[in-house]
Amino acid sequence: MNGTNLFKIALRALANNKLRSFLTMLGIIIGVASVITMLAIGQGSKRSIQAQISEMGSNMIMIHPGGERRGGVRMDPSEMQTLKLTDYESLRDETNFLSAVSPNVNSSGQLIAGNNNYPSSVSGVGLDYLEIRQLTVEQGEMFTEQDIQTSAKVCVIGKTIVDNLFPGRDPIGQTIRFNQVPFRVVGVLKSKGYNSMGMDQDDIVLAPYSTVMKRLLAQTYLESIYASALSEDMTDYATEEVSEILRRNHKLKAEDADDFNIRSQEELSSMLNSTTDLMTTLLACIAGISLVVGGIGIMNIMYVSVTERTREIGLRMSVGARGVDILSQFLIEAILISITGGLIGVIIGCGASVIVKNVAHWPIYIQTWSVLLSFAVCTVTGVFFGWYPAKKAADLDPIEAIRYE
Repeated sequence: MNGTNLFKIALRALANNKLRSFLTMLGIIIGVASVITMLAIGQGSKRSIQAQISEMGSNMIMIHPGGERRGGVRMDPSEMQTLKLTDYESLRDETNFLSAVSPNVNSSGQLIAGNNNYPSSVSGVGLDYLEIRQLTVEQGEMFTEQDIQTSAKVCVIGKTIVDNLFPGRDPIGQTIRFNQVPFRVVGVLKSKGYNSMGMDQDDIVLAPYSTVMKRLLAQTYLESIYASALSEDMTDYATEEVSEILRRNHKLKAEDADDFNIRSQEELSSMLNSTTDLMTTLLACIAGISLVVGGIGIMNIMYVSVTERTREIGLRMSVGARGVDILSQFLIEAILISITGGLIGVIIGCGASVIVKNVAHWPIYIQTWSVLLSFAVCTVTGVFFGWYPAKKAADLDPIEAIRYE
C-alpha cells in the first residue's frame, strides 16, 4: 500500500469524525497560539527595553561617589563628596576609550516664569552631556564653553518645561527664575517622550555645571560624572581605565576599596535582558503545557480510534496489509491532526499578538523561529503521542481483530 493511499484513508477517517477531530486539535491549537503570543510579548518587551536604553546611550557610563552600599546602610556624607572637578578633568584629558565626559550636579526646586511655575530640577552639566545622553537642541543653541568658564546664568530646557512655563510662546530669550536665581533660556531640546521606566525625558533643565555649583549649591564636589565609551564593545575597557584614573587621583592603595561606583548601560541592559528572557521562558513553558495536554488528547483519541476500528484493521490485514501499513495509517492520522492544529494555532497566535498590540498597546515582536519552533514541536507531539496507539494497532492479530465485537 503506497503512501498516497494511506494518506487518503487517514484523511477519510478524520473527515468521518469532524467534531471529534476538531476537539482533539483544540489542545494543539491553544498550545501553539499561546506559545507564539507569549514569545511575541516577551520579545517585544525585550526589544522595547533595548531601544529605550539605546536612546539613553547604549555605551554610557555613570560614575557616582561612594563605594558599594551594603545592607542598605546609609553612607557617611563625606563619602558622597569624593568626586571632584579634577577627576572630571583627568578623565576628559587622559582616557583613551572615552569619547565624551561630563560632570553632573543637580538642584531641585520651583521654576518660575511670569505667572507660571513648575516643580523640577536644574542639572549642571558640560558640553558633552548632549552627546552622552543622545539629546539634540531643536530650537536655539547649546550654552558655550565661555558660559561655563564665566558661570553664566543660561539654560537649555525640554518640551515639558516649555509647555508648563511658556504655553503658546517662544521661550528663547525668556527668563526662568530658580531659587531666586534668573536663568536666560538659550535653547530647547528635541522631545524624547517617556522612557520604559515611565520617566518624562522632556522634564529637563540643563545649565553650565559651574553655574549650578557656585550660584545654586555652593559646593565644590560633583554628584556624578557621565561618560560615553568609544563604542559599546569598548565599555569594559573604558570602565577599567576610569577606575585606574580615579584610584590614582584619590590616592587609594591596592588594598583600599573604591570610594566611587561605576555603572554602565551595558550592565543595565544585560540585567533587564536576563529578567525579560527569564519571564519569556517562564511564559512559554506555561503555554507549552497546553501542547503536552494536546498531545495526551491525541493519544487518547487514537486509542479510541484503534478500539473502534479493530475489525477494520483485521480485515485490512487479512487481505494483505502489513503491520507497517497499519502503523503508517494511524501515525499519519495523528500527524495530520497535530499539523492542522499547528497551522490553525499559528494563525490564531499571530492574530492574538496583533490584537494585544492594538488593544493593550504592548510592544510585540513575532520572530520567525518562534513560529517554526511551535510548528515543529506540535509535529513532534503528533508523532510521539500517536506512535504508541498506532503500534498497538499494527501488532493486532488479524483473526482476533476480525472476531472483535
